[in-house]
Amino acid sequence: MTSLPSTLRQARKARRWSQMELSLRMGVSQRHVSFVESGRAKPSRDLLISWLQELAAPLVVRNAAMLQAGYAPAYSAAPLDDPALAQANQALLHLIQAHDPMPAYVVDAEWNLLHANKGGKWLAGVLMPWASELPAGSPVNILDMLIHPEGFAHCMVNLHEVGPAMLAHLRDDAALHPVLTPKVDAFAGLLAARLGARNMHCGSPRSAAPVLTTRFATAHGELAFFSMFTTFGTPQDITLASLRVEHMFPACEVTRAVIRAQVP
Repeated sequence: MTSLPSTLRQARKARRWSQMELSLRMGVSQRHVSFVESGRAKPSRDLLISWLQELAAPLVVRNAAMLQAGYAPAYSAAPLDDPALAQANQALLHLIQAHDPMPAYVVDAEWNLLHANKGGKWLAGVLMPWASELPAGSPVNILDMLIHPEGFAHCMVNLHEVGPAMLAHLRDDAALHPVLTPKVDAFAGLLAARLGARNMHCGSPRSAAPVLTTRFATAHGELAFFSMFTTFGTPQDITLASLRVEHMFPACEVTRAVIRAQVP
């Protein structure tokens, strides 16, 4: 079982801060930070809450740290279908449905797919026709679909551009959510096999475009998208804090026309 000192050290290193920098931000001595991180001192409940807030630790990490210190959890963790989250869940559905016919998805911190709009389902079916054979209601994980031999990455025309950038973002996610590490490592292996080890860190796009565009080879021709992510602004529940809405926008008129023609 992970200990409080280990959790706090990991959260600090995820921010790439030294003990001195953290102590200055919190207004406590570097010696006290060192003592807590080594297990020689235990922070009060209020200090621990402030500590984790300063580190911008995910709420699930904050709750874990509270339990490790022997305190009650500070945040709720209701499932998305809980009546308490009904209003938030309806807001998510409205958000992605309003984005139709362009693809939109709701995913959690582990990249499990929770909702998809009509455009999102259409695009997934176009990129991965085999997925239609999955039993109804089967859990879907976006990272699993990314690293599948016939998944999203298989269809990416410009994997050499977007792959390394995606890997960097996923490694940041894994630093906060270690459960993602095996899947992120699998994606790194896929990139190494597809691009070669020398090209793993050469993913900067040649153009000075303000957003990174992903291009897919499909039966409808090449489709190009860029994405925007939406999150809840002030979540006080672990489930809501973990959710992200990906809005995919067409990066060219050809893509826009294909989707408007294909998605009812």
